[in-house]
Amino acid sequence: MRRFFLGLLALGVLAVVSLIVLPSFVSSDWMRAELSRQLSSATGSSIALKGPVRLSVIPHLAVVAEDVSLDAQSDGVTAEIGEVAGSVTLSSLWSNRLHVKEVRLTRPVVVIRQKPENASTAEDGDGGNGEAKQNDPLAALVAFLERSAIDTISITEGTLRQENAAGAADVVSDLDLTLQAPDIDGELSLSAGARLEDRRYQIALSVSPLRPLLERKPADLSLSVEADPLLAPGLTELKASGQVALNSNGSYQIRGGKLLVGDEELSLDALFIPGDRPRFLADLSADQLDFSAFVGTSASGSSQPAGQSEKQSASTGLQALAGFDADVSVTVGAITVNDISASDAALTATLKDGLLTTRLEHLGIDAGGISAEIIADVRKSEPTFKGRVASKGLDISKLASLAGQSVSLSGTLAMDTGFAFRGLGGDAFRKTVNLSGTAGLRDATFVAPGVTDPSMGEVTIKKLAVKIEDLTKPVLLSGNLAWRGKAADVDLRLPVRELLSGSVPSELPLKLDLRMPEATLSLDGKAALAGSYAGKVKFAATDLRALLAWIGQGGGDSIEQFAFKGDVNASPTGIAFQKATLSVNGVEGTGNGSVELGTPLKISSALHFAELDLARLAGARPASPQAKGKAGSPTPDAPLDLSSLRTIDASIKVDAEKLGYGRVFAGPVATTLVVSEGVASLDLPESPFYGGRMAANLRADGTGEEASIALKASIAGASAAPLLIDLANFKHLEGALQAQFDITGAGATAGALKRALQGSANVRFSDGAIRGIDVADVYNNLVGLMSSGFKQNENNATGFTELGASFAIENGVARTEDIKLVGPLVRMSGSGEANLPNDQLNFRLDPRVVASLEGQGADIATEGIGVPVMIEGSFAAPRIYPDLSGLLKNPDAALSALKKLGLPTGKLKLDELLSGEGKAGSIRDIIGGAIGKPAKDGGDQLSIEEIIGGKATEGGETPPAPPAEEQAVTPDVAAEQPAPEGQQPDQQPAAGTEQPAEESGTLGKLFNQLLQ
Repeated sequence: MRRFFLGLLALGVLAVVSLIVLPSFVSSDWMRAELSRQLSSATGSSIALKGPVRLSVIPHLAVVAEDVSLDAQSDGVTAEIGEVAGSVTLSSLWSNRLHVKEVRLTRPVVVIRQKPENASTAEDGDGGNGEAKQNDPLAALVAFLERSAIDTISITEGTLRQENAAGAADVVSDLDLTLQAPDIDGELSLSAGARLEDRRYQIALSVSPLRPLLERKPADLSLSVEADPLLAPGLTELKASGQVALNSNGSYQIRGGKLLVGDEELSLDALFIPGDRPRFLADLSADQLDFSAFVGTSASGSSQPAGQSEKQSASTGLQALAGFDADVSVTVGAITVNDISASDAALTATLKDGLLTTRLEHLGIDAGGISAEIIADVRKSEPTFKGRVASKGLDISKLASLAGQSVSLSGTLAMDTGFAFRGLGGDAFRKTVNLSGTAGLRDATFVAPGVTDPSMGEVTIKKLAVKIEDLTKPVLLSGNLAWRGKAADVDLRLPVRELLSGSVPSELPLKLDLRMPEATLSLDGKAALAGSYAGKVKFAATDLRALLAWIGQGGGDSIEQFAFKGDVNASPTGIAFQKATLSVNGVEGTGNGSVELGTPLKISSALHFAELDLARLAGARPASPQAKGKAGSPTPDAPLDLSSLRTIDASIKVDAEKLGYGRVFAGPVATTLVVSEGVASLDLPESPFYGGRMAANLRADGTGEEASIALKASIAGASAAPLLIDLANFKHLEGALQAQFDITGAGATAGALKRALQGSANVRFSDGAIRGIDVADVYNNLVGLMSSGFKQNENNATGFTELGASFAIENGVARTEDIKLVGPLVRMSGSGEANLPNDQLNFRLDPRVVASLEGQGADIATEGIGVPVMIEGSFAAPRIYPDLSGLLKNPDAALSALKKLGLPTGKLKLDELLSGEGKAGSIRDIIGGAIGKPAKDGGDQLSIEEIIGGKATEGGETPPAPPAEEQAVTPDVAAEQPAPEGQQPDQQPAAGTEQPAEESGTLGKLFNQLLQ
């Protein structure tokens, strides 16, 4: 600024010099040339008067020159002035003190150019030693004022440009300045107004009186600065006052001064050392400051001119700081901003050779604190900044309030972060900023704006850590959050540089890992602010129903476990996935597809399944294989909810190696699942099925209050044994199956669906066997069975060439009246029912036995002997036994049948025994005599059921034992009869029940007598 003052002084003495040369004026050309020469000689600069020059004498001696130029190349100063006017009183020309009435510069344009770094002048020798030069412009001004009285020196419509070596410029425009120093014992006043960038400043300076200052003694100083727009909200004016003194080395010092920031006062001690490199030192302190008035107040005054860009408004205003050095310290005991209190604030700023170092040693805010260091290089047109900020325990909401902002986040902040950026203004900051370090939040709460339900919009942050390696890399956020009462661990990587950049790219890299007990979510791809995403997705929910209910959504009631992994391309209108793996209730498939969002959802996909279990998809738990020979535990009555079908329109191509329901599967299968208007239909083409073939059509209807199922199926050549085991754990039937089914049902659970089944079924088994009984062997051993009872043996079987029946199904019970069995040695007809809801069988088969294999293919009407085969109990463990009671209820028919079978009835005396002609009497007499006991009901004869059950020895009396030789011919077979209802065949009798001896049963005594 020294060069500017030199130029200003040179122009100011124009009027005085003109008076010196006035007598020599002869013509205007000569006058301009002479004035130019005299002024150039007096100032050491080149001054040219290019325009007209006018002189006047009354009322004062005055000169007006237009179009004046000044060129001080050695100082880097040039000026173009539209008009220079000066006037002095005539009487002062003959006195020792020149009285200048006015010096006025109109429309001056002053350019100060930075000298190259290697340039030097004769004045550079002591520019950096901290001492003022003797030719300092302010000292020269003081010397001038000692010999002069100046009413007014003014500049109007001025412009000051300061250019660096690269040509970049700082511009001060609309400069208006007025200096008044009429009396050295009076007051020197200076008022100036100028626009710098987007703000206009108004400065007022006064020194009173002026003489003590000139005599190196203290004088009163007053300085005020105003800005429009305001420097800060509510800050209308800065004022400084105190005692200023001019030291012997040319420096200016303020002692015991005051700095008023609004209504807040700080003590001020300052020292200004002019020179080629001026230096400024200041110490500011205060016990307490209240800045509440500066927060939350709207700035008044003019706004930034329309059309002025942020880059223009934040141009290189700091480069002027490169021209001087400074040391400033600020200490404040307590700072108050509304309800925020800060303490022990200590700030230092050092400006040296264009490097500005600012340190916030400490600032305590409530229970926290902050410290920072900023180093700014202001030597270039675009300054650079770097530094570090460290804090702990800072309240976020109070920090935001301190900055005049309101945020939806509360909690405490801790950070230790380094930063760097280049340039001034938000745009330059966003483009160049870089960070490195850590930050963390604790016990924070975020409330999303615009959410009416507080529970939906509030997120609690127990702990959140931010790790920044470099903003060229994604920033890692990890921590523990809680929402709607559930905790979640989160790891999120975001490209903060792209978010800070003014031109955010269409897609941003996004990596998210969210973990909670009920679900996990992983994203690794690119997301757009418009709501789209492309990349990999992993999602798994252990209970999707509970998860949807937690986030306030319905649906998915039939889905418990859900998982997805694949490549996803999502937008606000739909989702497409490729190379995906899906798992619903444990049913896993792979493939591609798309979902169009809306009502209903439109799904199109092609999926491959190793095993597609429709029961598990509908919500039933997976069926586990039962232990061999033992009944399984009851299947849980799983809920069936197909209401989600109402919200879906789907066409899903299915390629399954196995497709079925429960444990019954067909495959491989290729078909299409179609869902429309709440109804799902699946047509199963003829496919491999348990060694045979099957075709089916399945229809699931979710439009009603209860799930509805309809199944039509045909089976050809399937192996019955493994099929029936998988279907009902029934292990007692073998053969090749031919069947047709037409079944419908509805229910809210699997049990209710079974109880509502309706329809028909036709089944035919060929070349098989009934396991657990050999009917032909039963008739060949009737005597032994009548003596010792029947014992079910899974190794025994009744073979057949054909077994068929037709069933009518109502309320889950399948009934038949036309069972037909044709085998090599036996024929059977029968009837009965299978109760599907209760898992129970109840069938009666009436055998018709033939004497030899010659009977193969004989008519079913082959005469029988009245020993039906009963099949009763659960599917998994039915009781299969012959009902022997018919033999004794109809002895004549039994004798006839036994003779047809070729038994030696005469030798065994069965004719006499059964006809009653023998000396021993009839079989009933023998039974009655052998027992020798009245019946339980008080009669003289036991029932046949009691006889077969071996209950003739009640009361503790034992009939007489037969001779030893007779005992020898008695078959040694363990007596066994069908267990009572509810007791398994191999179950022991209850405690306290008398077990018959091996050969002490009534029938045993009977046949001992028959064999005598």
